[in-house]
Amino acid sequence: MPSMTASPPPPQNSPPHPQHPRSGQLPTPDKDQIALLEPFERLGTDRITLVATAEQADKACTVLAAASAWGFDTESKPTFVQGEQSDGPHIVQLATLDTAWVFQLHDPGCRARVAELLALRGVTKAGFGLGDDTKRIQHKLGVQPADVLELNTVFRQRGYRKDMGVKGAVAVLFNRRFLKSKKAATSNWANARLTEAQLVYAANDAWAALRVFNALELAT
Repeated sequence: MPSMTASPPPPQNSPPHPQHPRSGQLPTPDKDQIALLEPFERLGTDRITLVATAEQADKACTVLAAASAWGFDTESKPTFVQGEQSDGPHIVQLATLDTAWVFQLHDPGCRARVAELLALRGVTKAGFGLGDDTKRIQHKLGVQPADVLELNTVFRQRGYRKDMGVKGAVAVLFNRRFLKSKKAATSNWANARLTEAQLVYAANDAWAALRVFNALELAT
């Protein structure tokens, strides 16, 4: 798999971190404002690990166990027929500041390791829009993810009017535009063989969430 070089880090004169306004009415950046910004750096495939077996998951667990917080997200195969129920998630993404792991859930042993990771207490699992993710995980993996932090809630507590999402959060904290491929977003995440575009999309959703979490922590 060819390597991709990450863009240079954002400049030091990025906008200040979110404050705690009295009015509680900070606006969320809209898509037109975000479109004018320079792209946010992202992980290349040299820093993304695909995990499909229990043995591979064990190696990932060893590294992840040393971190106090992970970026967290899931992806499910889209449903296009009215009334069709998703049997996702089909992948789970966890990230540290250095690496992201994309866990496929076809193998029973890999599913078991992912369930153990998500149930692990004492590690913050930060992400955006995690309500549906956690419900699907409970149904599919039989565990309640522990110490999950919904980052949209943090932004609302800091005065923003509505859900921020990863794009808005990256714009506010780093003055950068987070790149998301619509084609990858609606692709088949249940495929046994994921494409490079899918890996980059999935991994960076989790990694950007952790970057946002760390920036918010530094601002407190």
